[in-house]
Amino acid sequence: MIETGTLWTVIILLGLGSFGLRFVFTGLVGDRAMPTWLLRHLRYTAVAILPALVAPQVVWPSATDGVFDIPRAAAAVAALTVGLLTKNVLMAVFSGAATLYGLLYLLG
Repeated sequence: MIETGTLWTVIILLGLGSFGLRFVFTGLVGDRAMPTWLLRHLRYTAVAILPALVAPQVVWPSATDGVFDIPRAAAAVAALTVGLLTKNVLMAVFSGAATLYGLLYLLG
């Protein structure tokens, strides 16, 4: 078990680090115009976050102790296909969720 003093030191340092990172962008740079090359790259941040969160749970799902399984792979393929065809994020997410739960019900 971690000691109380060490725990609070880590919590405070992480809080200060998080505040510092946010302050740099909002407090110091927030009132200035950003360069166009930076704005062009920032457009892709949101597009990269969802796949980065989902990919590990498709390839190494913790629900199966890291063993690859068909329902999660099929759900990822369904969501990707619907997303590419419709360009609609919500439809892609809901189709992937429906595929996952449907296959877990059928195969489970």
